[in-house]
Amino acid sequence: MDHRPTTPLPRLPPGLDSRSAAVLREIVEQYVETGEPVGSRTLSRLLPQKLSPATIRNVMADLTDAGLLFSPHTSAGRLPTERGLRLFVDGLLQFGELSEEERTNINLSLARSGRSLQDTLTQASSLLSGLSAAAGLVLAPKGDGPVRHIEFVPLSPGRALVVLVAADGQVENRIIETPPGLPPSALQQASNFLNAHLSGLTLTELRKRVNAELSADRSALDELTSAVIEAGLATWGNGDRLEGRGGSLILRGQGRLLEDIDQLEKLGAIQALFERLETEETLLRLLDLAEESDGVRIFIGAESGLFGTAGVSMIVAPARNTQDRIVGAIGVIGPTRINYGKIIPVVDYTARVIGRLLG
Repeated sequence: MDHRPTTPLPRLPPGLDSRSAAVLREIVEQYVETGEPVGSRTLSRLLPQKLSPATIRNVMADLTDAGLLFSPHTSAGRLPTERGLRLFVDGLLQFGELSEEERTNINLSLARSGRSLQDTLTQASSLLSGLSAAAGLVLAPKGDGPVRHIEFVPLSPGRALVVLVAADGQVENRIIETPPGLPPSALQQASNFLNAHLSGLTLTELRKRVNAELSADRSALDELTSAVIEAGLATWGNGDRLEGRGGSLILRGQGRLLEDIDQLEKLGAIQALFERLETEETLLRLLDLAEESDGVRIFIGAESGLFGTAGVSMIVAPARNTQDRIVGAIGVIGPTRINYGKIIPVVDYTARVIGRLLG
C-alpha cells in the first residue's frame, strides 16, 4: 500500500473496535521503542482509556486469536505479529510532514557542490541509515544517456581501467584484460578514437557506430588497438544492463541489521539477505516496486517478494525526475520494529530530492 506523509484522520481498521485498536496501537508503539513484550498492567498505565488489567487481558486474548499478537514465551506480555504490524501501518499509524529545519538539513547534506553524483548518492544512503537506524539503500538505474568522455588507463601488464563519464557527471569504472605486448600509446589511441566519435551519442549508439567502423575496417587502427576498444565497450554490453534496466545499488548501514539480531532470527538469514541485495534480479524488482507506487510503500516480512526473511521491513519510495519519470528508488531496510512514523516522511522527502538530482 502506498503511504503519503500526511496526518491521517483517525480511523479504525476493519474488524477492530476502538478499544482493540487502542491496545494494538500501544503494543506496537512500545515494541518499536523497546522491542520487549508488553503486559496488561503496563498497558493499563499507558492507555488513555481507563481499562482494568483484566479487561486488557481479554482484549489481548482476542487480538491473539485474530493473529495480530503473539506471546514470545510463557509470560503474559504480547508482541505484534507481522499481520498485526501490517494492520497498524495501514490503519493506525500517524505521521506528519518534515519540519522546515529537517528539510533544510537533508537538502544541505545532499548538495552536489564539488561532488560527483555517485558520492551524492552514497551520502543519501548513509543519511537514510543514520536517520532511520537501519540500512539505507539508493538504487540509480543505469540510463543510456549521452556519454561525455571515455578514457583507457594502464594498470599493470595485461590490465587497464576503462573510465566512462556520462553527460550528467556520473562516472563508472571497469577493468579489462589487454592483449599481451600492448604499448601504452595504444590505450591513448583507443581513448582518442572513441572520444572523437562521441558527438553526444548514447553508449548504445556509440557501440553500434564503432562496431560498424571496425567491421568495415574504416578506422585505420591496428589490430591491438581495435581489440582494446572492443573489450572496453563490451564491459557495458547489453547483458550487463539486462535489457537496459540494470541499476547501481548503494547500500549503507548493513551493520544496523545485525544490532537487532535477536529479533531477526538467525545470522545466516541476514547474510542471505545481503547476498540477495547484490543480485540483478533484486535490483530490477526494486525498480518494479518503485514503478508500481505513487508514494512510499511499506513491506513487512516477505511481502515485497524480495526476501523470505521474517523480522525485516522495507520502506521504499520512487525517485522521480522533473518530467515525473521514475529514475531510481530510495528506501531503508530494517527490523520490523523500525520507527515507521518517523522514517516514512524522511524516505519520501529524500526520494524527491534525489529525483531532482538525477534529472
